[in-house]
Amino acid sequence: MIPLTKTSSDWRRWTIAITGVNAKPDNPGPGLAVARCLRESLGFTGRLIGLGYEVLDPGLYHSGIFDAGYLIPYPSGGSEGQLERLMEIHEAERIDAVIPCLDAELSTFAHNAVALGAAGIRMMAPGLEQLRARSKDNLGELCRDLGIHTPETQKVSDAGFFERCRDEGWTYPLVVKGIYYDAVVAETPEDAKAAFHRIAAQWGYPVLVQQFVGGYEINLTAIGDGSGEMIGPVMMRKRALTDKGKAWAGISIDDDQLEAMGRTIMAGTKWRGGLEVEALRGDDGKLYLIEVNPRFPAWIYLSHGVGCNLPQALLRLMAGDRPTDLPRPRPGTLFIRYAEELIVPLEQFQAMMVEGVVAAPCNKNRVA
Repeated sequence: MIPLTKTSSDWRRWTIAITGVNAKPDNPGPGLAVARCLRESLGFTGRLIGLGYEVLDPGLYHSGIFDAGYLIPYPSGGSEGQLERLMEIHEAERIDAVIPCLDAELSTFAHNAVALGAAGIRMMAPGLEQLRARSKDNLGELCRDLGIHTPETQKVSDAGFFERCRDEGWTYPLVVKGIYYDAVVAETPEDAKAAFHRIAAQWGYPVLVQQFVGGYEINLTAIGDGSGEMIGPVMMRKRALTDKGKAWAGISIDDDQLEAMGRTIMAGTKWRGGLEVEALRGDDGKLYLIEVNPRFPAWIYLSHGVGCNLPQALLRLMAGDRPTDLPRPRPGTLFIRYAEELIVPLEQFQAMMVEGVVAAPCNKNRVA
């Protein structure tokens, strides 16, 4: 094991490894947005290391944001393979902190938390018990314990359920969801069965079915300090969606009821690290919790845009500097997502294919 050799508490000079650097326009990972928040954070002069699972993850090559990119093994390979690769990268980069940004990898990071800490790699992320409590198939139980409204949700392992579900009190439309990602509003049993088979093939079982609630979605992102307190929050209402239901545009809001829901979840779970609360303001006027995502969302760059940079606050918290001076986010600020092409020299792509690493050239135009 690599011993702890760097004890600097100055987060502005740390080397930060960030996962989730994939960026498909209709469903981007949060890693690039987290990195942009840090790169544009006042005073930050540290290094940013992109960790990707696919050779076409653009964050691996984005020299305007990252200083180097590395491939890491899929979480399905187990926590030992993940730890071994992270230690190899640590040997080369001397990582001070890691920010995991994808749902599917968080359990392996939780398994490796002690080993990473022993190697001097800081991480503030939820533990296994917190991940279990907020998982989609346990959300109903969590909401009952916390006194929060949530649509009825049920595990489904047989597509025949969608033919007989009316006998059990379900009505169409309903929502078919994957255990990690994806959600489809199904108007008919045929729609539901098609969604069931596609989601099961991509994300495995169980597939979930959720009661459809009419209304509009509002989201919150914040940081849990591990004692039950919430740092942030930043809230937004989606204004345009991709085909996968992800935010293409949104506007910052200030919603007391949503903020109270976020504080209740933080207090009830003693959350550690970034979090996203997805809620629905129902046509009946009630606020329903529909998901708790255990990391920063892909729209986290809005937090920098409204003057409440949460990835920066996370580093301060890891450094022992509790960020109690965060300004109240400005409501009425719009974000609009767009796609752009990244130019990658063939040598860099070949290096990633063969060696799993690209040391990006220094960007002399970068302003820290």
